[in-house]
Amino acid sequence: MIQELQVGVITQPHGIRGEVKVFPTTDDAARFKKLKEVILDTGKERLEMEIESVKFFKQYVIVKFKGFDSINEIEKYRNGRLLVAREKAVKLEKDEYFIADLIGLAVVTEDGEALGVLKDVLATGANDVYVVSRPDQSEVLLPAIRECIRKIDISQGSMTVHVMDGLLGER
Repeated sequence: MIQELQVGVITQPHGIRGEVKVFPTTDDAARFKKLKEVILDTGKERLEMEIESVKFFKQYVIVKFKGFDSINEIEKYRNGRLLVAREKAVKLEKDEYFIADLIGLAVVTEDGEALGVLKDVLATGANDVYVVSRPDQSEVLLPAIRECIRKIDISQGSMTVHVMDGLLGER
């Protein structure tokens, strides 16, 4: 199980005083107000960053890290991923899962037939949609609703689904 969860990505500097625009990759961008520190993963290095201030602008979170006071100091972290340790993550309700834990699950039908592997989760307005990659290279889109998703077992690495009529295009 992944021990760090991504909460955002630095898109670009904001102004000249060391602030950055962060595209939030969490369901609740307001959680940045409660964060004290994050791990910045640049792909080459990992730095613990203390958050000095947070404000919101359109779909972005504007973050100021302690010790970074100019655009020149922060510019090099463009596209850096912001992570939090799992123990500092938002507590989940019953039947809620982190997307990072769902990706890679083996998807099987109620009849025990292997359907494929969960490849992605699409956030739509009404409900999420699970993208399942099939062995024949095709994809199946499954709505994340009780009628379709019967059981998720993170510890076993599997998801049991009911394939509703029309989802495979064969029925």
